[in-house]
Amino acid sequence: MPHLTLVVMAAGMGSRYGGLKQVEPVGPAGETILEYSAHDALAAGFDKVVLVIRGAIEREFRQLLGKRIEQRVDTRYVFQELDAMPEGFAVPAGRSKPWGTGHAVLVAAPAVAEPFAVVNADDFYGRGSYEALAAHLGAASRPGSAAEHCMAAFVLDNTLSEHGAVSRGVCSVSADGFLTRIDERLQVQRRNGRVGYLDAAGSFRELTRDSLVSMNMWGFVPSLFAELEAMFVEFLRARIAEPGAELYLPAAVTELVGRGSARVRVLPTRERWLGVTHREDLLPVREAIAALVRAGVYPSPLSVR
Repeated sequence: MPHLTLVVMAAGMGSRYGGLKQVEPVGPAGETILEYSAHDALAAGFDKVVLVIRGAIEREFRQLLGKRIEQRVDTRYVFQELDAMPEGFAVPAGRSKPWGTGHAVLVAAPAVAEPFAVVNADDFYGRGSYEALAAHLGAASRPGSAAEHCMAAFVLDNTLSEHGAVSRGVCSVSADGFLTRIDERLQVQRRNGRVGYLDAAGSFRELTRDSLVSMNMWGFVPSLFAELEAMFVEFLRARIAEPGAELYLPAAVTELVGRGSARVRVLPTRERWLGVTHREDLLPVREAIAALVRAGVYPSPLSVR
């Protein structure tokens, strides 16, 4: 088996949710979503975890969660700080907002030399999604294989919250199964039995329930880092003075695809995504995971503990 790394983006605090939601217990024995992610990734064949956090939360994060993962798998920490910038750039006065998920992946580069997956710390993706990424990345690591990235694509109807609107990246896919673009849709919601989003004018635009969406679950080969670094330099040159500008990973990948610099195989999954976008989502997530434990999908407590 090739070496595979799981990169977990865990630097955010969750402004809509409030607090450090990455360490919120959701399992019957107090497990966090991140622990289920690590458990599923290890079962699928990943053998290293890289946690992208901020230095300010390192102590709390390691005490509450990191040390449990460290006991089971090779675990590295990298820090997404504002001053983690290419030579020749400096943080603008007054800047406090992070540089975005594209930057979060880029800072992981020193800890990753093998094919790797990228996930959000507070998203539950399901075992099958990790297995699909591992199978693709394992094949991509063989000599002579095409340097293809990949993305787990979820059915829109399996990713919605009953407690408020969400943002979703709706995917366009070529006939041969490759990503062509991602369109970010805001205020995605169920309304009167339909699923759709609000456009800039506030009008409800219907979406197909079976639309494939990106939930920031990616599989990359290491060549991505050089492409992402060059894109980050372009981003800083153009937008460094904008206080809220961020380099988002889906937008960066879409740009690379449009340029012909990257090919991304879309791996559809029927897994149900679970996440805590709104605080009211916490109870349904706990109930869904408890049902998976009762069905024998997961042990309790998790072995990763």
